[in-house]
Amino acid sequence: MPRRWASINTTAEYLGVSDRTIRQMIADGRIRGYRNGRKVIRIDLNEVDASMTPFGGAA
Repeated sequence: MPRRWASINTTAEYLGVSDRTIRQMIADGRIRGYRNGRKVIRIDLNEVDASMTPFGGAA
């Protein structure tokens, strides 16, 4: 499956959280961030989808 690269802002919108939450998730190791140069950080949305775990009644 081809990678679906997204910025921190786009990933935050995708998950419905803040940019700060995405940065914290990267720092905690819950998702991986990839650098392209010194400042540009991209996240693979396929990895974000794969990191999601179900919980609750249907889990």
